[in-house]
Amino acid sequence: MYKLRINGVEIDFEGGTYLEALRKAGNDMGALAVRIGGDVRELGESVDKNCDIVPITLHDEEGRRIYERSLIFLLLMAMKREFPGVDISCEHSLPQGLYILFKGLKFTSNSVIKRLEGAMHDFVSEDLPFVKRTLSKDEAIEIFARQGQDDKVRLLGYREVAHFNMYSCGGVENYFYGAMVPSTGYLKLFALELHLPGMVLVQPSAEDISVLTQKPSAPRLGAVFSQSERWGEILDAQVVADLNDMVKNGKIREFIRINEALHEKTISYIADEIYDRKSRLVLVAGPSSSGKTTFTNRLYVQLRANGLRPVIISLDNYYLDREDIPLDENGERDFETLYSIDVKYFNEQLVSLLQGNEVELPIFDFATGKRTSSGKRTKLGDDQPILVEGIHGLNDELTYDVPNEYKYKIFVSALTQLNLDNYNRIRSTDGRLIRRLTRDYSARASSMERTFSMWDSVRRGEDKWIFPYQEQADYIFNTSLSYELAIIKKYLYPLLSAVEKESEYYLEARRLIKFLNYIVDADKSVEEEIPPTSILREFIGGNAFYK
Repeated sequence: MYKLRINGVEIDFEGGTYLEALRKAGNDMGALAVRIGGDVRELGESVDKNCDIVPITLHDEEGRRIYERSLIFLLLMAMKREFPGVDISCEHSLPQGLYILFKGLKFTSNSVIKRLEGAMHDFVSEDLPFVKRTLSKDEAIEIFARQGQDDKVRLLGYREVAHFNMYSCGGVENYFYGAMVPSTGYLKLFALELHLPGMVLVQPSAEDISVLTQKPSAPRLGAVFSQSERWGEILDAQVVADLNDMVKNGKIREFIRINEALHEKTISYIADEIYDRKSRLVLVAGPSSSGKTTFTNRLYVQLRANGLRPVIISLDNYYLDREDIPLDENGERDFETLYSIDVKYFNEQLVSLLQGNEVELPIFDFATGKRTSSGKRTKLGDDQPILVEGIHGLNDELTYDVPNEYKYKIFVSALTQLNLDNYNRIRSTDGRLIRRLTRDYSARASSMERTFSMWDSVRRGEDKWIFPYQEQADYIFNTSLSYELAIIKKYLYPLLSAVEKESEYYLEARRLIKFLNYIVDADKSVEEEIPPTSILREFIGGNAFYK
């Protein structure tokens, strides 16, 4: 007999699965899995101890990950039935969902998509179980070698653990780096949409899990992903095993140089566009840990090389006094909202500067929470565009008094280019979180728990104030570097490992540790190849612009 507490309900449970325990407590609560302390357990696993059980649903980030990887498995089942011998590659996220490319299949109509979608719904109706079995690493590698999945064979070769959990369903056997739903019947809500040359796997909305995500297309974002794919071809790096091979074979130094050259070449192109357009106001925006500050300073250098003398203005200095900043839903000062900025005053100063007048720029004292005069008076010449870096730069409400023809808008974000393998992607959100955890600890003396505790609020602010405006950018710049995980791992791994099991963020720390276990970290000496102006230097230290 086990003593269980499920969402505050205590029950005596004679034995069985976690799903059976949830149902005895009232209902399964829409659970896809459960959390026991710092561990994720699948619903089909047997209860083996007295414990507190927390259902994981689509309302949770972990629940959405479980649902997505289970949907990908369902898609593989449909591919095998409808188009045997054709493979797919899960590329990246778009606002509508997960973008997927076909390998060995070209099409120009929606018929292929509808055929696959119909097969997926057939499997959902059959409610087939996902059967898990534990294999040795050598057994798993042998299976993937027979299936021709070289990406997985190479990746698993770098893992030190002796065993893997393999799943099978509908004639497909695969490994998905995390928990799965119990059966295909759990996957009722999804859609496939044509998005040439591939398709989009649409999933339940994070805001309302009863409906599918409904967001407009993002052609500019799609274009920058296409550019990133071209960069991956130039760098000969598509999956993590490619990066690991370069570390092992001593080619990582050249890899770093080419990565950085691609960044510099693109920033130079952006500077040329600004020069040619005679733009007077350059606005740089992007989500947390995208490297906005370093990018802005590198753009400044390239504009100087074009003969311009830009002036950098920090939006942070236009905050309202702290007591005037509006509160969020938790009663905390909301520094993410546009209305934390003195927009009227900011526009007055911009217009005055652009008209050739002299103004005294303010400075915000974060210690006192007050905006004061800096004593610095500024007047612009014709060769002096204004560079503004801040999360609201793409929102025209921030610069409502400045004509659009004066503006050049840049959206920067770390859009991860590498995947773990063809079916398991590395989320850009995880890449940014890894950057922020590293920087917050080293530069701001912030604990892992502190950064984890703020992340959900940061993400909500981004979803409300940043991402809706990304398609208004004149240029989207990807600040991700394909080599960065091999460098940053040595900084972050021991910090994540030190997160105690009692911490409410233990599960998140363990998830990142599991992911980083697939990365071979480069020797410390390799860091001499990373230039002091690199965006990565903003997170690991040694940034020339911060001295």
